[in-house]
Amino acid sequence: MLNDLWYKNAIIYCLSVGTFMDANGDGVGDFQGVMRRLDYLQGLGVTAIWLMPIHPSPGRDNGYDISDYYNVDPKYGTLGDFAEFTHACAERGLRVIIDLVVNHTSDQHPWFKEARSDPDSKYRDWYVWSDKKPPDAQRGVVFPGVQKSTWSFDKCAKR
Repeated sequence: MLNDLWYKNAIIYCLSVGTFMDANGDGVGDFQGVMRRLDYLQGLGVTAIWLMPIHPSPGRDNGYDISDYYNVDPKYGTLGDFAEFTHACAERGLRVIIDLVVNHTSDQHPWFKEARSDPDSKYRDWYVWSDKKPPDAQRGVVFPGVQKSTWSFDKCAKR
């Protein structure tokens, strides 16, 4: 597996499921819609499809604030639809890459909710807590104009 360097010569097509193709007419793209376009993508020479975030999210971070790693966002379909999509890709020799965010979660994720409510939670040290605002909290803001600081006080955690 370590010598499998398929990506070096791959033609990777990055897409947002929600904006690519809507199969059910609700105005939001879905896995069924992407499946309808697999032959088109393959015709372009695509060998791998890179999916932008597909997990449930409150949407404060363009889907990168994941609230559930074990499901797909219901607006894109079901886990069954996702499985069907991956099988349809495999049948065509297309690889699937998922933009999986593991360096942070949503504040709605069960791990964060438990960590903030229980100082002895096994998830507590998965997050950064501080008793006072760091002096450099304005430096390194990821979303200028959307957020003013990289730090916020959590009333529940009291930190």
